[in-house]
Amino acid sequence: MTKMWIAAACAAVAGIGLAQAGEVEVLHYWTSGGEARSAAELKKTLTAKGVAWKDFAVAGGAGENAATALKARVISGNPPTAAQIKGPAIQEWGQEGVLANIDAVAVAEKWDSLLPPAVAPIMKYKGHYVAAPINVHRVNWLWVNPAVLKKAGVAKPPATFDEFFAAADKIKQAGLIPVAHGGQVWQDATLFESVLLGVGGPEFYKKTMVQLDQASLSSPTMVKVFETLGRIKTYIDRDAPGRDWNLATAMVINGQAGMQFMGDWAKGEFTAAGKKPGIDFLCVAAPGTAKSFSFNIDSLLMFQKRKADDQKAQLALASAVMSPAFQETFNLNKGSVPVRAGVSMAKFDSCAQQSMADLQASSKAGSFVPSMSQNMAVGSATQGALMDMVARFMNSSMTPQAAATALAKAAKTR
Repeated sequence: MTKMWIAAACAAVAGIGLAQAGEVEVLHYWTSGGEARSAAELKKTLTAKGVAWKDFAVAGGAGENAATALKARVISGNPPTAAQIKGPAIQEWGQEGVLANIDAVAVAEKWDSLLPPAVAPIMKYKGHYVAAPINVHRVNWLWVNPAVLKKAGVAKPPATFDEFFAAADKIKQAGLIPVAHGGQVWQDATLFESVLLGVGGPEFYKKTMVQLDQASLSSPTMVKVFETLGRIKTYIDRDAPGRDWNLATAMVINGQAGMQFMGDWAKGEFTAAGKKPGIDFLCVAAPGTAKSFSFNIDSLLMFQKRKADDQKAQLALASAVMSPAFQETFNLNKGSVPVRAGVSMAKFDSCAQQSMADLQASSKAGSFVPSMSQNMAVGSATQGALMDMVARFMNSSMTPQAAATALAKAAKTR
């Protein structure tokens, strides 16, 4: 990259604030209360820069509806300015030759130095930034009701699986449900990956869920993962099939259940119910994963635009998304933490502060790993096959050995 190009990039960014810098159309699925407020804040920021905002909100928390709408728009030759896309899907869109290069902002604002080393490559296609990251969700959380633990005679939240099963036995003996869970494919996968990370560790997680190493997928360690998962199944109530994740969280909130494996979006349910972290509920790393962090990152993927003003508006959007003010506002509403380094955590609660500390430590230690269940680790076809296989295990009498063999076979799906 030449000095002349970098100078041109800096000049482009300097011009972003000029009056009327075009229009951005943003396809997203931020339609819940806190998310919608965050989107409105981003619109406000861009309006102040003279950029017109055209909202393209598509309901559906997992993003399937938004993905379908995006494909239709791109095929018709009229893509939006940006779309809420994450993980390997960014690379899949890059192969279609429809993405915009936003290095003009990323280089001038030094994104490489502001993002965790594992995150920057995800936002690039062939070495160039094509997406702006928004946040970091931690997936490997265990949410605990301390009142339930006290009633069951459990002294502290479990840090290991031995402690977890000992606590689960006592909660069951107290007449309560040890593990709140929703029997849906993605929830089964969320539980599975936290167990895998806890039993196998971060390097084993990378070999199986990222590299799809066949020997590791069918190894004795994977058999132990399924043995542990099978044992957890026995502490889930019979009404779990089809239950939404937030209803499972409500079981922990109201004291009907003791614990739930779920990402940090669950925190929003506790806070909405007026509960306070460290008092009414506890956020602890899933057993065995205290030094690891499985991440889920939302991002805005940028598509090629013809008009110069719209291209300038696109750069303004990317810059706004990575600004400290927006990173703070969005993540306070979302329950996640800023992906950009250096954002003050003063306004964030103890769970978020712990999450940020663990993010930084795991990033340095190499135990910061992409979530398979949340579309961050592998392509959509492979992910679907892995998740379906885990769901089969959760809903059958399949043996752990058979499950490991079947998982290895599922990982060959492309």
